Amino acid sequence: MKPWALILSAAALLSGCAGQQIARTPPPPHLFQDQLFQPAKNPVDTERVFAVTPEMRTYLRREVNENVDKDVRRQLFDALYRRDKLQLEYDSAMTRNAAQTFEARAGNCLSLAIMTAALAQELHLKVQFQQVQVEEAWSRSGNLYFASNHVNLLLGTRNLSRSPFTGGYTIDLADSLTVDFIPIPPKVRENAKPLEDYTVLAMYLNNRAAEMLANGQVDDAYWAARKSAETDPEFLNAYNTLGVIYQHHGDLAAAEASLRYALSQAPNNTIYLSNLVQTLLTENKQDEAGVLRERLAKLEPYPPFYFFNLGQDAMRQGDYVRARDMFRRELDRAPDYHEFHFWLAVADYQLGDLRAADKHMTEAMKNSTTRGDHDLYAAKLDRIKAYEAHAK
Repeated sequence: MKPWALILSAAALLSGCAGQQIARTPPPPHLFQDQLFQPAKNPVDTERVFAVTPEMRTYLRREVNENVDKDVRRQLFDALYRRDKLQLEYDSAMTRNAAQTFEARAGNCLSLAIMTAALAQELHLKVQFQQVQVEEAWSRSGNLYFASNHVNLLLGTRNLSRSPFTGGYTIDLADSLTVDFIPIPPKVRENAKPLEDYTVLAMYLNNRAAEMLANGQVDDAYWAARKSAETDPEFLNAYNTLGVIYQHHGDLAAAEASLRYALSQAPNNTIYLSNLVQTLLTENKQDEAGVLRERLAKLEPYPPFYFFNLGQDAMRQGDYVRARDMFRRELDRAPDYHEFHFWLAVADYQLGDLRAADKHMTEAMKNSTTRGDHDLYAAKLDRIKAYEAHAK
C-alpha cells in the first residue's frame, strides 16, 4: 500500500471563543466535488465543539473560587490537571469535542485543549492561540501517515467591566500566562505566531476528517475536510486532506487538483509534494512524477518512517540484525514514538536479547497513545518477562 501523509493539529490548549468575523476569500469552487460523495452519516456539528454542559459548569462552580486571591487561571489548571481532580487520561483514538472529553475524562492533545479552553471561556478568560514552530511529530495508521503540528495559547487576566465596543468583557493580555503541555525552548516560544479562532476550528475539522478517513468513513471525511477549507480558506492542510480523500475514493483528477493548489501556495511543503507524486504515479503520469520525486528527494532525502519501513522489510526477510539497526536509526530521530520501540523489542526478542526486548517493550507501553496499544504492549511485555524468568 502507498503511504499517504496528512497533517493533524496537536495543541496544548485551544479555544472556540467567537472572535471578530473577518471577510475571507472562499476556496476555489472547482476543488469541491460534492456530487461524488454521499451525505455525511455523522456530520461534525461545529456549534458543539466548544459547548459547555451543565455538568461542566457544576464542576467549575465547585472547583474554582472567583472570590479568592489565587489566580483564576491557575485554579482552572489545577482543577483539570492535578492528579487528584479530574484524573484525565491521554487517548489519541479520536479528537473529541469539549463535552465528550469531559464525560470520557480522556482525549488527545486537541481534545483536552478544547475542553480546557471551553471552560476558560466560561470563566471569561481571554485566549490567544499561537502556532509554535517546532518539528512535526509523526505517527501512522495503516497506510496513512500523520504529521502533528503544535499550538499553545496565552491565557489573559480578566477585567469584568463591559466593553463599550463589543458588549463583552475587556481583557488584558499584558500579564498573560502561557500554557503548554510539552517542553518548548524559550526562543521557540518567543517566535510563536498568533492564530485566529477560525483557523483553530479549521484544524479541529481537519483532524476529524483525517480520523474518519483512517476509519474508512470516506464520505464523512470529505464533508469534514470541505468544511475545514471553508472555515479558513488559507489553512492549506485542509486541501491536502481533501486530496488524500479524493485519492482513496478513486477520484484522481480531483485529488491532483486539490494537491496542486496546496502546493502552489506552499511550494516547498514536502507532505503536499509527496502526496502529489503518489497521485501522479497512480494516474500513470510517470514523467512529471519523476521530476517531482527528484525535487522531493533534494528537499527530504530521508522522509519520516524511512528507516522504519526498511526495518519492516528486513523483518519480513528474517534479517533481524538489519531490522534492529534500522529501528534504532528511526528511534534516533523520534525517541518517544511507541511503535518504533515495539518493533525494536520484537527484533531484539528474535535475536535472543530478552533484556533489550523488555526495555523497549516497556518504553512502547509507556509512550503508547491509546488504551488499545497500551494493553497490547502490556500483554507482550508480560510474555517477554515470562520467557526471561524461564531462561534464568
